[in-house]
Amino acid sequence: MDNELCFKTAKELTHLIQTRQVSAEETLRCFLEYIDRVNPAVNAIVTLVPEHALHLARQIDTRLARGESVGPLAGLPIAHKDLVDTKGIRTTYGSRIYADHIPTSDDLLVTQINAAGAITLGKTNTPEFGAGSQTFNEVFGATRNPYDLSKTCGGSSGGAAVALATKMLPIADGSDLGGSLRNPASYCNVVGFRTSTGRVSGSWFSMTVPGPMARTVEDCALLLNVMSEPSGNTAASSALSAIDFTKNLDRDFKQVKIAISTDFNGQLPVDAKIRDVVSATASTFNNIGCEVSEDCPDFTGADEVFKTLRAWMCANTHRDDLAAHRDLYKETLIWNAEQGMQLTGKDIFTAEKTREKLFQRVQLFLEDFEFLILPVTQVPPFDINKEYVDTIDGQKMHTYIDWMKSCYYISTTGLPAISVPAGFTDTGLPVGIQIVGRHHQDHGVLQLAKAFESETKYGQQLPLLLK
Repeated sequence: MDNELCFKTAKELTHLIQTRQVSAEETLRCFLEYIDRVNPAVNAIVTLVPEHALHLARQIDTRLARGESVGPLAGLPIAHKDLVDTKGIRTTYGSRIYADHIPTSDDLLVTQINAAGAITLGKTNTPEFGAGSQTFNEVFGATRNPYDLSKTCGGSSGGAAVALATKMLPIADGSDLGGSLRNPASYCNVVGFRTSTGRVSGSWFSMTVPGPMARTVEDCALLLNVMSEPSGNTAASSALSAIDFTKNLDRDFKQVKIAISTDFNGQLPVDAKIRDVVSATASTFNNIGCEVSEDCPDFTGADEVFKTLRAWMCANTHRDDLAAHRDLYKETLIWNAEQGMQLTGKDIFTAEKTREKLFQRVQLFLEDFEFLILPVTQVPPFDINKEYVDTIDGQKMHTYIDWMKSCYYISTTGLPAISVPAGFTDTGLPVGIQIVGRHHQDHGVLQLAKAFESETKYGQQLPLLLK
């Protein structure tokens, strides 16, 4: 079977399916055949349910034949991150404790995406419990970067990013605490969007944000429309006004003021290869009309805030399982949970007050600049056998998360931030830039990302695996 359908965008595929130029079943069979051929090299999709998916595809085709409405994602194959519960489909959270776990209900996100017509065909790989920006676990092993199979794909939505980059999926879902949507998107030359806090219904813990991933900004907006549908089923259900994120994506950026910094104005160590790519984007933003200045807010306190609230979350999430199955946990996660167990109520209160001051300081900065352009990651993709980066530009990293400050500093603010392909290192490894917008201005972030994407077209460069 011709794999041409697998290389089309999600927008193109939905048009072909809804106008019945191709069937949902034909499309799905194309993707399943392609996954069988490509996935063994990268290990991105770790659970596959072809019969379940074919049943859903036939339902879509039947409804289309009757002239029924089938939803904006009709017939699009999707594999959900293996942290997300899927009814009747193995969901391991990347943990040996849950290696044979079969949920009895769907996560809200899965319900929303399926209701919009997407077809669940399996699950994508993630680190153990999503902890750490390197996608490997003791259940399924490591997921490889398709631009260099000896390198990491990042994480924790690493399986999703690789599945997109290799054309095994047209859209994918993920989640982001300290960079888990943005980091793998940067490492795999795709788009990952951490939306504003509250934009997508999710956990009460507001630093963790579910979000869309795709090959293009436009496809990312298409999925975000579905994921941001308000729901009364969660405590953190969005109270924001509904927006069609696919509309009016083309915008005139003449005289729009943006700030850019390759190293957070010296607040973070950043590898020279990353700095070079980020620096070169200034001319692109000038070309699309922006007024570019070198500047960055003061992120004092961000490290304390993130590490405190992350440890608190780890402790409360893993306390019981850790007590019963300590031997089945990786050491970094044990350390992080035990850090949280030592925290006091005063520690949490202090972190939240510091976070409030940080938010106000960054908001004041963004009164002068509509957007902030930063590196997504502080280092290029590294050796797949290395658990985490221990040194950057001569500076020692003291914990397994220190090397991701460029992402998690932004997480503490709750601001929308997207990773979009921005170029390559001299050895051909992808590098993304992080576009950060004002509070709740998710649509504006998508607009600038699309303008940058259209001007550069870096996302069209295929991985070595597909050449």
